[in-house]
This record gives sequence, C-alpha cells and structure tokens, in this order.
Amino acid sequence: MKLAKRVKEMRESEIRKFMEVSIRPGMISFAGGLPSPHSFPIKEIERLSIKVLKNEGTMALQYGATEGVREFRRTIAKRMNKKLKIKCKEENVLITTGSQQVLDLVTKIFVDPRDLVVVEVPTYIGALCSFRNYQSKFLTVGMDSEGMKVDELESKLREMNKKKRERIKFIYSIPNFHNPKGITLSMERRKHLLEISKKYQIPILEDDPYIELRYRGKTLPTMKSMDKEGLVIYTSTFSKILSPGLRLGWVVADGELIKKLSMAKQGTDLSTNVFSQYIANEYIKTGLVDKHIPKIRKMYKKREEVMLESLEEYFPDGCEWTKPDGGMFLWVTLPKKINTKKMFNEAIKRKVAYIHGAAFCVDGSGYNEMRLNFSNQDENNIREGIKRLGNLIKKKL
Repeated sequence: MKLAKRVKEMRESEIRKFMEVSIRPGMISFAGGLPSPHSFPIKEIERLSIKVLKNEGTMALQYGATEGVREFRRTIAKRMNKKLKIKCKEENVLITTGSQQVLDLVTKIFVDPRDLVVVEVPTYIGALCSFRNYQSKFLTVGMDSEGMKVDELESKLREMNKKKRERIKFIYSIPNFHNPKGITLSMERRKHLLEISKKYQIPILEDDPYIELRYRGKTLPTMKSMDKEGLVIYTSTFSKILSPGLRLGWVVADGELIKKLSMAKQGTDLSTNVFSQYIANEYIKTGLVDKHIPKIRKMYKKREEVMLESLEEYFPDGCEWTKPDGGMFLWVTLPKKINTKKMFNEAIKRKVAYIHGAAFCVDGSGYNEMRLNFSNQDENNIREGIKRLGNLIKKKL
C-alpha cells in the first residue's frame, strides 16, 4: 500500500502507548490525564438523559448540524460572556468532539507542510500529535515560573526574515495550569503575547481546559477576553467538569473562521454527538455545573496537597517540582544523571507509572523530567505511589 507522505510524520502518543500498562491490576498510575471517576455526576446524567429522551428524544437521537445544536451553542456563548467575559454570540461557537478535535481542525485549516507552529517546551502531547499529522514544524519557546518566555518568542520573531516569519501559522499556548507543567501564564505575559500577536499578525490558539479547576488565587482573564483584533482562537472542554466520555468541547472564534472550521469538520464526523449536547445543555441551564465544579475543586485540591506533601517526604534532595494553583498535573525535575524514559520500565516493575518528560519536548530536552497527574488516584494511592517512585530515584542516585 502506498500511504500518504504525511503518515511518516505521525507518531504514537506516549500517553496512549503507556495507557495499557498503566491500567494493569495493582498499578498506581500518575501517567494519564484522567479525571477521577468519583467526579462524574452519574445520577445527574442519568436523570438528565431521561429528561432529554422524554422531551427531545426525536431530535437528540437524530443527525445534527455540524456547528452543533443551536440552543447548546447559544448556552455556551452565554456562559462564555458571563463567566469569562468573552464577548461572543452563537455564530462564534462551534461544538466539537472534545477540544482535541479543535487542535486537529485548526491545524487542518492553517497548516501546510513545513509551516511553523509556535509551541512551548514542554507542551501537551495531544497537540504535538495533531500538529505533526499535518507535517508542521516547530518554533520552540522556553518556560519559567511565569509561563511562556514571551520575550524569547519576540526575540526569535525579530531575528527571523520576513519570508520565514510569514510561515508561522499560529502560537499554541495553555495559559492556565499548563499541561504538563502546571504553571499559569502571568498577566503581564498575557498582555505581551497579545501585543506580539497583533504586531506580527499571528493568531493565538488558547487551549484552556483547566480554567474551572483553580484551587488557590485569583482567576486571570483569558487572552480571548482581552483580544481586540480577533486573533485569539479559544477552546475548552467538558472533559474536566462533566465527563470525558461524552466527548464534548467547543471553540470560540471570529464568525468567518468558525465557518471554515465547520467545513473542515464536515468531512471528519458530520456532527458531534447530538445526545451528549442535549445532556450538557441541560447540565448548564439547570445550574448543575456550577453546583458540581466546587466539589471537583475540593477533591483535586486535597489530592494535589497530598502529592506535594509526599514529594517533600519521599523524594531525595536535588529534585524539584512545580506547585500549581490548579489543574491536574505537576512537573518534576530530577538530577541530571537520571533518565526518566529509561527509568520507566523499572517504575512499572514497582507498579507505579508516569510520563517521561522528553515526550512533551520537541527540542530533545526533558530527559530527566516527568509529568505526574494527581487527579485520578485517591490520597492513599498518591502517598504510596510517590513513595515507590522516591525509593526508585534514591536507588538510581
């Protein structure tokens, strides 16, 4: 079979590759980005499902519009305006099969082979998979405790010649509780990034799945809410505040861009799961979402605190880690002599799993780092899993 040339650029996700290993009996996995199953509002979904079938059954079980159920798009737009001060209307919202589909669709309509996408180092593995599938290349920007080093980005753009700069199609950023680092982009840098976007006319893809999962501090405004030029494409998801199994996300953008994204979506899935959209619409309209989110925050805050306490207790000197104000992950840096990719199989033998740092880095870095997820395991498993990892690291030193 003669496959397309772009297939050579495709790579299996490190997370998906290790998923089977991570769910083995007795395994304590910090590897996936999974919400806790105890966070799912099962009874509420059951009740809403019955309500939807009774009142909207013939519509909810039928094919739907590619853009999404009209009332649901309107509900999302109202929530964006009220909660995040993102000024948008129904025509600015496209419902998708998770926010992962947004990454695919945006890349599909923007990127030609060898075009550049600006990415942080490290960055979300799923985004890298989407970008590579369309043969994009990367302009990398480092991170520190305030998020993306925006000054570094500006310096690189300034140095690039005009022809090459025009091939930068968008800047990808996860500003709140970054995946994998857990860091939040500072207010000053958000403003600066918007200035760069305007100056060079480069769109920003603002990936914001964790914004509702803040445990400490004040919520910072989204870049989309501050965008005066229509250059920010905003995406979020129901996977963290309702259920990933419903496969619902959305994107907010300029109306003309939404039309282009919708055309790209038609050839992929015709429409997103209609039944799920009706359930999620009721979930928001009845106020259940605002009652449920504080429960999730409370659960995850405690789990994060236990993980941080356990790292202090069990990890040896020379190890460092981020201390996120929200989200689902933290990032650990080990002494340089330890290669976390090589250490993975030894960790599996001790029945504890993580994702090695190099999987998130397109520049070859991250070899002595790892991402740990704290949302999926209970507190006892977190303590035990971190203890196992700590003992392994001590053995390697």
